[in-house]
Amino acid sequence: MKVLIIGEPDRANELRARLASSANLEVDFSDGDEDEDYAEYDCIFDLNFDDEPSNLPVYAALKDKAVFVSAVKQSLNEAVYLGNVKIKCMLFGFNGLPAFIGQSIWEVSLFRKFQTPELDKLMATLGVEYLPVEDRTGLVKARLVFMIINEACYTLQEGTASIEDIDNGMKLGTNYPYGPFEWCDKIGITTVFETLSAIYDDTKDERYKVCPLLKTKYLRNESFYRKKEMQA
Repeated sequence: MKVLIIGEPDRANELRARLASSANLEVDFSDGDEDEDYAEYDCIFDLNFDDEPSNLPVYAALKDKAVFVSAVKQSLNEAVYLGNVKIKCMLFGFNGLPAFIGQSIWEVSLFRKFQTPELDKLMATLGVEYLPVEDRTGLVKARLVFMIINEACYTLQEGTASIEDIDNGMKLGTNYPYGPFEWCDKIGITTVFETLSAIYDDTKDERYKVCPLLKTKYLRNESFYRKKEMQA
């Protein structure tokens, strides 16, 4: 199977490493140029789709080809509606944000649920275990993790506990691999802020209303631990 990965080097390499368990893949990389011959590939992964969905008309025309797009900041249905395109490809959404690609189980949304058997075969070939999820902004894990980050920011803003105390408490209490501020720095403040904003716009759920402290960090492009190190 010929696979094309579109995205910046760090995430593209993370995805390639995640797919490395399958010996039947020929993997190429691209920056998403219009001149790319997308039709020669059996499967396309677009890690930039959340921020740059302009290639959707190109993917849509690839009849019966598998196209996986990072669809966290917007749903597949929203992207297709805004793009005003007719989908002929097999379009799937997944969490292609930093720190999520390498996880053992992916969550995947389907533009057409009746294509689940095709998705099962694809994921088996790719060597990735997955769970089907609803096509909603934020999918599942991002909603949970980013909500925790947001709540942690409120706690820090109120002066209830320090960054280290909150992170250590979360890891010890829930056995999570990272604390909320570690998660935020690993994922990136811009991605966390923009995704939370998108989820709140979609749900109007107060749990996703961005904490003022998090917004300030975003506007200053500051990370939690790096800023602390710079002040030390």
